[in-house]
Amino acid sequence: MAGRIPQVFIDDLISRVDIVELISQRVKLKKTGSNYSGLCPFHSEKTPSFSVSPNKQFYHCFGCGASGSAISFLMQHDNLEFVEAIEELARIAGVEIPREAGTFQKERPNKDLYQIMFEVADTYYRNLKLDVAADAVAYLKNRGLNGETVKHFNIGFATDSWSAVKDSYSNSVTEQLIDCGLVIKNETGRCYDRFRNRIMFPIRDRRGRTIAFGGRVMGDDTPKYLNSPETSIFHKGKELYGLYELLQSSNKNMPILVVEGYMDVVALAQFGINNAVATLGTAVTPDHIKTLFRVSDDIIFCFDGDSAGQKAAWKALEISLANYHAGKQARFLFLPEKHDPDSLIREHGKEELIRQMEQALPLSDYLYEHLSENLNLNVIDDCSRLIENATPYIKSVSDKGYRQALIEKLAEITRHKIGSSEKLSRIILGNENIQKASKLKIQAGQRSPMRTAISYLISQPSLHTLIDNAGKFTELDIAGIDLLIALTTFIKENPNCNTAMIIENWRDSEYAAPINKLAAQNNLLNCDETIESEFTGIIGYFEKQLREQKLAHYEKKLKENNITANELAEFNALLSNR
Repeated sequence: MAGRIPQVFIDDLISRVDIVELISQRVKLKKTGSNYSGLCPFHSEKTPSFSVSPNKQFYHCFGCGASGSAISFLMQHDNLEFVEAIEELARIAGVEIPREAGTFQKERPNKDLYQIMFEVADTYYRNLKLDVAADAVAYLKNRGLNGETVKHFNIGFATDSWSAVKDSYSNSVTEQLIDCGLVIKNETGRCYDRFRNRIMFPIRDRRGRTIAFGGRVMGDDTPKYLNSPETSIFHKGKELYGLYELLQSSNKNMPILVVEGYMDVVALAQFGINNAVATLGTAVTPDHIKTLFRVSDDIIFCFDGDSAGQKAAWKALEISLANYHAGKQARFLFLPEKHDPDSLIREHGKEELIRQMEQALPLSDYLYEHLSENLNLNVIDDCSRLIENATPYIKSVSDKGYRQALIEKLAEITRHKIGSSEKLSRIILGNENIQKASKLKIQAGQRSPMRTAISYLISQPSLHTLIDNAGKFTELDIAGIDLLIALTTFIKENPNCNTAMIIENWRDSEYAAPINKLAAQNNLLNCDETIESEFTGIIGYFEKQLREQKLAHYEKKLKENNITANELAEFNALLSNR
């Protein structure tokens, strides 16, 4: 495992990269006052609501709520993982990424693996021009694929040779060919090519790097599909075939159609459906769901209508529930008997597939239809059985809003027999006081003095100079005081920090979400005398609250005749300053 990237390097990297320049390469920005604005790249809009602050190195959309630092932008816009975003910013800044002490992964060979995979993919593609590839070319044409589609997916051909790939490299590279999964070494030490006489589908990661292959036979040989094994650069439970191509298309705002095979993805693209991806010989995994929801708010799982398809669909539902978030939806499409996406679109056309996609079952409908099979919901015992069956699935949902929506839908299905959604919530969630939770939620959203102080400090770190000693507030019994103290301490130690640095330092902490939310609320904030005056007033209010809290504590000890001489002296001093 690679060593951890030092936080001090991340802070320095953020200060080196101009977020306006980074975003303007992807979004057309116009200067508006001290900030820049443009159409949000994360949702469709006609009036600009996307704002970028060069001083804070922070962006925020007032329409959809997307916000964060340069790192967050690359993660959201370019669909990169955190480390990948750091690597891209380091490349832009022209700096090497240091690693903290730990168990290091040898990185240079991995970079060589990517190069090898690129070269082999190119060789496979060029092989289609060879005479020995006549059958392969005929096969692709018979499947209805034209040259443009073949080139778009970089589809190629592995010749019927035991050593074509191995022999194209020197013996010193053989171990890396094995590491790539391109060459197999048997028990006797003999090395030979893994893929022979197959149509080759390069599997690319989100950055377009070839990381694996899927090889399909043209006749009746087995296995029908042969995939690369797991390697240091390929983890099939995390990757999706066609995702890179989807990200390059203009159909990003369409729902993502998840199908079962490479040819389904390619055939759909041939007919202008460029929003399909396929798992790589595995069931849908949590990593797949997270990746898909990062790219789109709407996923449609497309399965055959047979028992195997139903089983795979239910597995996808279970994993989707555990990874559901507000504003996301998963739907389920079961194809007519004896059809897959490839055959359906060829036989009935693009319009029919789109029609079926539009009629795909929402996750909640599929959940309750499946669980209520063989139940008579006019009978109270069967209604109770449905609630019992649904309870573990509802509890698995982490998003409280969607969990409550599922409960309300279940209440609609069983209301004439069971009761209200509030009653169901108590049954399912264990007598949780829903009204109390609702009130707490409302209070949490109010603009309290503490929330105001923290949001001002995040947006304008220089305000920390107005707090002479944040440590004195340690004993103050007000929610959020620990974060205020931590922020003040961090800023004093890093006087040149900005909003983006604060966000990144708390990225993996329990405060990440509230810090991002408060930073977004004050994205257009400018540090003027009014704000400084208000911040000073709030700090004064906290000091008064601390004083009153201490006085109450000492008064109680005085009544109990349990106060020390030093405490009595402090008590009298506090009274004189009251």
